[in-house]
Amino acid sequence: GESIRNAGRASAKRFSWPEEWYNRAQMRRFEDDGDVDYPCHRPLALALIEGLIEREFDVAAVAGLAGDQHEGHAYSFVHRWYLKDSGARMLPVVPIFLNTYNPPNPPLPRRCVRLGKSLKELIETYPEELRVGLVASGGLSHFVVEEDLDRAIIEALRRKDLDFLAGLDPRRLKAGSSEIRNWIVVASAAADLDLSWISYTPSYRTPAGTGIGLAFSRWG
Repeated sequence: GESIRNAGRASAKRFSWPEEWYNRAQMRRFEDDGDVDYPCHRPLALALIEGLIEREFDVAAVAGLAGDQHEGHAYSFVHRWYLKDSGARMLPVVPIFLNTYNPPNPPLPRRCVRLGKSLKELIETYPEELRVGLVASGGLSHFVVEEDLDRAIIEALRRKDLDFLAGLDPRRLKAGSSEIRNWIVVASAAADLDLSWISYTPSYRTPAGTGIGLAFSRWG
């Protein structure tokens, strides 16, 4: 929701710029001293855009964020903590923004499964020898904790049950829980791998059940 605005709301956006400029972080204890260049892998981005269009995904190709936009907290966390190599050089990325949150056009769960399968095919057939990792952020259930939904999804991830994920009721994927769609995409792309680790903590903020189902996982 932070990066997809009403003026151009596609179901999915894929960035194809060489690098993105990161404005100074609000949480200064996590920021570098000054602005940061985040490199993107433009050739791979273009290959994914073209390949997805051939597979009948109407993706939007975006050259960057508007001048008054910032990188969302979920993406900046991944950048800051996971995408630096041993020399502190930032690894190049292909940002994929899925409109999970904003009506009227978030993708259906079955479409997310198809997207994950297509991404896997395109990465595997990319001509350059690359080591590519997929990272999803968001979810599970919030801003009301729904443990039954979260645990059902986690079991489906363990079973590699893409049919279950594709058949999820979109009416349950509202508000923050809509971000479960990101998990569906990566689970579909990683269906050949085992779920090697998962942590789940239902974190309640109030007696009314508000909070978040905090989940972290790794495939392979």
